[in-house]
Amino acid sequence: MKPRASPWGVVLVLLWTGLLACGSARAVGTAGPRVLAAPAPQLDVTLFLVGDAGAPAAPPDSEPVLVALRTAATGVPHSVIVFLGDNVYPRGMPDSGDAGRAEAERRLSAQLAVLHATGARGLFVPGNHDWDREGPGGWDAVRREERFIAASGGAGVALLPRDGCPGPTVVDVGAVVRLVALDTEWWLHGAAKPQHPASVCPADSEGEVIDSLRAALATAGARAVVVVAHHPLLSGGPHGGHFGWQDHVFPLRELKSWLWLPLPLIGSAYPIARKNGISSQDASSAAYRRMRAALDSAFAGNAPLIYAAGHDHTLQVIGGTSARYELVSGAGIFGHHDRVTAIDGTRFAQSASGFMRVDVLRDGRARLGVMVVDRRGAAAEAFALWLN
Repeated sequence: MKPRASPWGVVLVLLWTGLLACGSARAVGTAGPRVLAAPAPQLDVTLFLVGDAGAPAAPPDSEPVLVALRTAATGVPHSVIVFLGDNVYPRGMPDSGDAGRAEAERRLSAQLAVLHATGARGLFVPGNHDWDREGPGGWDAVRREERFIAASGGAGVALLPRDGCPGPTVVDVGAVVRLVALDTEWWLHGAAKPQHPASVCPADSEGEVIDSLRAALATAGARAVVVVAHHPLLSGGPHGGHFGWQDHVFPLRELKSWLWLPLPLIGSAYPIARKNGISSQDASSAAYRRMRAALDSAFAGNAPLIYAAGHDHTLQVIGGTSARYELVSGAGIFGHHDRVTAIDGTRFAQSASGFMRVDVLRDGRARLGVMVVDRRGAAAEAFALWLN
């Protein structure tokens, strides 16, 4: 007598077969032997872009990505390190009397220590976790973080835009770079935030933000414009609506990474709901789509060279968006990375920890290097490209 197949076994086989068709998470793109290094004597500004670094390992100097970032930035003149949001997990900077305040300060101080050690200029932009993980205390949390950075960071270090404002805040660095800082969580936040007519922000409505952004781009002249924010325009990661089989079978890992409890079929409800816009933090939501359409319209006349973001814990280089290049550099904690797949325009995509480096020459040319970091804190260039 032949053994009868378990109904659950059949279901799992079918589910596995179907999910294998969801796409591969392998790296796309390689560095290539012909991408020459930027000539040091011609450098004007070097940007280091790292996002979602807000839960570094303890004790001090043990977070591999920050160790590698410090090594890379040491001795580099005219360098700026941009932290692309989610600078303090899980809910931003709590009040001074909160039990979690000391740990929040440690996490942010680990990033500030890189700036102190290297002498680099530092720019932080807020992310959704800095806004109390989209919670009702978000506006207060992001202002507390701003004050802590101002008190502990020293000259040349700031969280921008200030006061929970949406921006844009323009920072010209060197002779040929214009940084434009946005707080994209302002667009998505459903609780209290500064907005027209009762705010001190120079721009406090969606229309005013877009008008100011157009002006920042139009007046840049020959400067290469780099827009820095937390939320990407497009992404091949989960926030962009791209999920793998593990997200369908083990959905509880979104809550705790060790929760490998299989929930076949039932588990698919989670990624399906996210693809249909249940969370404002995903590109499929109505609020996110409105924000992206507005930013696309602002970039239409004068496309920035780079739009740099985090949010998805991946390393991605995407061409052909409303910016000439979109960089997703949200892998600032070792081992804390998401599955990623190639989408239209992808030049490079990898699920790995690391950061990005942009060397801008005095003639305006810019070289991008994507740095992947191992557990020892050693960085290797996985991809490189001259952007112009």
